[in-house]
Amino acid sequence: MRYFIQFSYNGTNYHGWQLQPNAISVQEILTKALKTLFRDDFEIVGAGRTDAGVHAKLMYAHFDTDVVFNKEKMIQKLNSFLPEDVTVFNFFEVDKDAHARFDAVSRSYEYHIHTFKNSFLKNLSYYQFKNLDIDKMNEAAKILLQYEDFECFSKTHTDVFTFNCTITTAYWEQKGSQLIFHISANRFLRNMVRAIVGTLINVGLGKIQVNDLHQIIKSKNRGKAGFSVPAHGLYLTKVMYPYINETN
Repeated sequence: MRYFIQFSYNGTNYHGWQLQPNAISVQEILTKALKTLFRDDFEIVGAGRTDAGVHAKLMYAHFDTDVVFNKEKMIQKLNSFLPEDVTVFNFFEVDKDAHARFDAVSRSYEYHIHTFKNSFLKNLSYYQFKNLDIDKMNEAAKILLQYEDFECFSKTHTDVFTFNCTITTAYWEQKGSQLIFHISANRFLRNMVRAIVGTLINVGLGKIQVNDLHQIIKSKNRGKAGFSVPAHGLYLTKVMYPYINETN
């Protein structure tokens, strides 16, 4: 049988999701826990990569096993076995051809910024003490919805078949001294969200004008876009599938 596992993690102590030869990853930790408790040898495939330090409020992976198990008991056992910064929410039995990465129809991210020093947000939010014009940042964010080719925000020298993405949501929300950028799309390029946020911050700082974003996107040049914000403010928040309706 093929199962999807739904989980979250604080990425502070991990070198991203993907297995690494010389560094600890979330995939390694979760695979070890599943193999130990299922007493079965299998691989798990994640919904996508997250870089070192990036967090996931909601993530999926799939694996195959013939072991029969009680879902509620297995969730409890896994959460007792896993470190405190990784939490399992649920299992879903799916079709044998279902794929955690390729079947995802949309993904959503948040980027968290705090504008006043907060000792409790270390490794969880990016501290930007300069004044930001959130209205202009939201004006610029709307421009993203007018385009599909986002090569200018992609990490260079990546092996992708297209730089086209359909962004459906892009806006900033302010909660006191905290700013949260929300973005959803059918797919994302490597480093795309962090580069977008850095560019929008430059708009908020007055370093570039709102309408400059048009020329930046049309240039397809990563050097024209803004800086890449630190990984620790980024959260994967949702992955949508046509056959899974439940979210945590």
